[in-house]
Amino acid sequence: MTEHSGRDTELTVAARFNGPPDSANGGYLSGLLAQHVDAPAVRVRLHQPPPLRTPMPVRRAPGGGVRLLLGEDTVAEAVPAPVPARRIEPVPPAEAERASAGYRGRHGHPFPTCFVCGPARRAGDGLRLFAGPLDDEARTDTVACAWTPGPDPAGVPLAWAALDCPGGWSVDITGRPMLLGQLTAAVFAVPRPGELHVVLGRLLGVEGRKVHTASALYDAAGAELARAEAVWIRLRQP
Repeated sequence: MTEHSGRDTELTVAARFNGPPDSANGGYLSGLLAQHVDAPAVRVRLHQPPPLRTPMPVRRAPGGGVRLLLGEDTVAEAVPAPVPARRIEPVPPAEAERASAGYRGRHGHPFPTCFVCGPARRAGDGLRLFAGPLDDEARTDTVACAWTPGPDPAGVPLAWAALDCPGGWSVDITGRPMLLGQLTAAVFAVPRPGELHVVLGRLLGVEGRKVHTASALYDAAGAELARAEAVWIRLRQP
């Protein structure tokens, strides 16, 4: 999966955990890096697409943060942050499952092999989080899906991964792809393999090429396990 021992070491993302075909899923990579920061919530900013199968040093930075390096270049940096203020109200698992039927990425997905939300990934290989719009006129900006983690140890990185793509799919990105630029997350409890969970995403606003979203992870009983806010960068049109 990932190799890291100690607090100042190397981090390697296995090929399985991709977002675009040749780079790491931003949420998963952010969760790996966040484990090196001792804080209730962590903000991770991605400076370039994180490579796969490549050892990258994790270096200490002022203020309790860390930097992930590739040569002399910064791939990502993680720093302590306030817990995201926005709370997305949960929905029952059955409602989240119904919402998945409207998942916009089933056709025309810009990265169909994405570990988190790619429809080309098999069950048990990818997370297959297909967050679709809720059937609720008061929550047209919110998407949801149900998720039962597989036998992989769920842990912090998979919680961050689950908070990533569902937020992004609160907008239709089939015609104009975007990449994660920044993710701020607080994980209160890790998801449990084999148990049903609900993941939600919400569009907060659009500012030029920047898209602001929020996301949340709940267990089947409605207990909040994690929440996040993200900034996405839309790719320039050719």
